[in-house]
Amino acid sequence: MQYYRENKLTITGGKLMSVKKMILDVDTGVDDAMAITYAVADPEVELIGVLSSYGNIDAQRASDNALKVLHLLHADNVPVFIGETDPLDHKYQRIAINAQIHGENGIGDVELTETETSAESQNGVDFLIESAKKYGKDLTVVATGPMTNIAAAIKKDHDAMKMVGNITIMGGALTVPGNVTPVAEANIEQDPVAANEMFTSDLEITMVGLDVTLRTLLTKKETKQWRETNTEAGEKMADIVDFYIDVYDDIYPELGGCSLHDPLAVGVAIDPSFVDYLHMNIMVTTEHDAYYARTIGDKARLNDPETNVNVAVTVDKERYLKVFMDNFLTLFNKLK
Repeated sequence: MQYYRENKLTITGGKLMSVKKMILDVDTGVDDAMAITYAVADPEVELIGVLSSYGNIDAQRASDNALKVLHLLHADNVPVFIGETDPLDHKYQRIAINAQIHGENGIGDVELTETETSAESQNGVDFLIESAKKYGKDLTVVATGPMTNIAAAIKKDHDAMKMVGNITIMGGALTVPGNVTPVAEANIEQDPVAANEMFTSDLEITMVGLDVTLRTLLTKKETKQWRETNTEAGEKMADIVDFYIDVYDDIYPELGGCSLHDPLAVGVAIDPSFVDYLHMNIMVTTEHDAYYARTIGDKARLNDPETNVNVAVTVDKERYLKVFMDNFLTLFNKLK
C-alpha cells in the first residue's frame, strides 16, 4: 500500500482513488480512540486534524488522549485542537457512567506513551471554519462527541459550514431506546441545545445513532488478532478495547460484545453504503422533562418537501466489520 497524501491520491489494490480530507471532532474515550485509528488506517482518508471536545472526559484530557493515540499510531503529524469545553447552556460535568465505561483516564485506564507534541494554540472551532473555507465540498467532518463545536461553528460562520461536503455524526436514537435515559443517547444528552441547533439548521447531516451502532459489535476474538500482530499499537489498542468489552459484558450482557459507535460513524462517512437511511427533519427535545435530549421527527417541518438529516436505520454489520478489521490489521502490521 502506498500513500500519496500530498497529491490527494492513494494507490491501493491497484486502484487509484481520491483521498477524503477529514476532521474528527472527538471526546476521546475508548470508541473515539478506535475512530481515530480507523481514520488513520483507512487509505481513503487524509486526517487533517482532530478537534477535541468534552463528554466521555473533559476537553483537555480528550485532547491529551487524542495526542497519545496518534503517537501510538505514528501519526504525530496530525494536529489536535481544543474546541468548546462546555455545553452551550450549562457547565460540563462528567457523569459517573462515563468513568465506568471508559475508565478514569478515558481510554480504559491504559497508560500510553507521553508525546512531546501538544495541542495547537488555535481554537478548534476556528480551525473547523478555516478548513471549511479552504476545502469546501472536499472536506468531511465526523463528530463523535457532543455537537457543541459544530453548533458554535454554524453560529460563527454559517456560510462556511454550509460549504462542507459531508457532516456525519455519531449520536441520537430514533428507533431504539437511549443509552443514558430511556430516550436519550449520550452525545446528544451532553448538549441537547447544540444538537437541536445543528439538526434544525439547513446543513445536511448524516446521523449514525444507536439504531445501527448497537448492532455493530466487536469481541475479544477480534482484539486477539490485534495482539497477534506483536506490535505496541496492536497490543495497546487491544488493552483499551478489552476494558470496554468487559464493561459491556457487565452492563449490556445481551449484546455479546462492545458497540462500535464512533468508528462506525467514520466508516459511514467514507462509505455511506454501509447503512440504509430514513430521510427526515429531526429535532431534539431541550425541555428538562422525561423527554430531555430525545431525537425525534420535527413536527414543525413534517410536511416540508426538503429534508436535511439522513438517519441510518439498518447496517451491513458483517461487511463493515470486515473492512474495520482489515484496516486495523493492515495499519498495525505496517507499524512493525
